[in-house]
Amino acid sequence: MANIKSQIKRIKQNEVARERNRSVRSEMRTRTKNALAAVEGGSENSEAVLKLAIQRIDKAAAKGVIHANQAARRKSRLMRHANKA
Repeated sequence: MANIKSQIKRIKQNEVARERNRSVRSEMRTRTKNALAAVEGGSENSEAVLKLAIQRIDKAAAKGVIHANQAARRKSRLMRHANKA
């Protein structure tokens, strides 16, 4: 454990950020999986589920959880799957 006050504070801040990022990333992955399942299953609400997944990807990129290019790549792959099905 660090002796320096500022480092102790940074460790606490990093832990809070890590938990927040983990939750955002987890939700993004879950929504993506749901969207893929809805598209492949031919669900009637697949467009709404797909839209929600894209919103979550954009939100993760806006919060800095994932890089903007990674968000674009994930959305592109998701739409490719949707268009193929």
